[in-house]
Amino acid sequence: MLRVLTLSTLFPDATRRNFGVFVERQTLGLAAHPDVELRVVAPVGLPPFPLSRRGRHAALAKLPLGEQWEGIDVYRARFVATPGTAGRFFAASLTKALAPLLTDLRRDFPFDVIDASFFFPDGPAAVALGKRFGVPVSIKARGGDIHYWGRSTVTGGQVRRAGQAADGLLAVSEAMKRDMAALGMPADHIRVHHTGVDLGQFAPRDRGVAKALFNVSGPLVVSIGALIERKGHEVVIEAIAALPNATLIIAGEGAHRPVLESRIAELGVGDRVRLLGSVPHAEMAALLGAADVMALASASEGLANAWVEALACGTPIVVPDVGGASEVVTERAYGRMVGRSPAGFASGITAVLADRTPAAKVREGAERFTWEANTAALYEHLAGLVQHR
Repeated sequence: MLRVLTLSTLFPDATRRNFGVFVERQTLGLAAHPDVELRVVAPVGLPPFPLSRRGRHAALAKLPLGEQWEGIDVYRARFVATPGTAGRFFAASLTKALAPLLTDLRRDFPFDVIDASFFFPDGPAAVALGKRFGVPVSIKARGGDIHYWGRSTVTGGQVRRAGQAADGLLAVSEAMKRDMAALGMPADHIRVHHTGVDLGQFAPRDRGVAKALFNVSGPLVVSIGALIERKGHEVVIEAIAALPNATLIIAGEGAHRPVLESRIAELGVGDRVRLLGSVPHAEMAALLGAADVMALASASEGLANAWVEALACGTPIVVPDVGGASEVVTERAYGRMVGRSPAGFASGITAVLADRTPAAKVREGAERFTWEANTAALYEHLAGLVQHR
């Protein structure tokens, strides 16, 4: 029996159901493996008291320290994430907070390996804890953890050293593997570990009926992602302004919302562009199934789950050539890679709409990405680290 301790600061809780939902799905798949026993440590970073009891932090501070989440034991240790430090002390604080918890856990659950499912601050903490408890450590890179924390002058060194010290590394795409190697991590330690998609939940449906649920009759473009500058929603909004018959629905929430609202008003497209807000992941398939195109203008990605979920619903994608996009858009039927500009996206959307590719053909692009394959590869990777140790 392989005893796995999954460590992830990116994991859902009662206040953030969509937070880290893909880490959750990967973890549930591994936990269901017949040769795996698993516990999750999902630390919660909070500012020092009294800030930890104010605003958005107040609900996080009230989360239980331990609970059953989808049948798995989850421990939500607290660590201090001091604002204004650019993350400099996050990993050290996390290590300090987890050492006593893991000491207690090992009495009843002598874990064989630490599986860090996000690179920062989880990775550096996992390496330190792996040395303390004499177990191998794997760290997975997903996107922003490398592109932001790994390139920061404050935390980049911590990320690089953790990658060099870990027993094994996972990357969500070949492009992410190259980015990790460029930071100085050993390429021969990095295994590409693609995401999965629930092909039962995300499936084609009657597009006309699905559009009616959103009061749309003409061409529908959907964009999915947090309302932050990196996701490039303004680019898609400006592209839609040049496509007078198209409607755009953006699903997501974030601090950039006022900027987007202002731009929508400036362009006079308020009747055709909707900010839907946060949508539960369980309801995302209905939105993607209604869309003719899923367009996401991210400045950087690892391999966006939204790309694969759109294809599973029979909806082609229009994206820039970032991250693992070239590993997903491998055929014209699956969409277009375009320049990250309004003109590029307008052209790509127009081309996809003109193609009228059957949904069944588009869906073939997602059939390479299954949670079963994800689980099998992760089990093989972790078991191999333990065997080698």
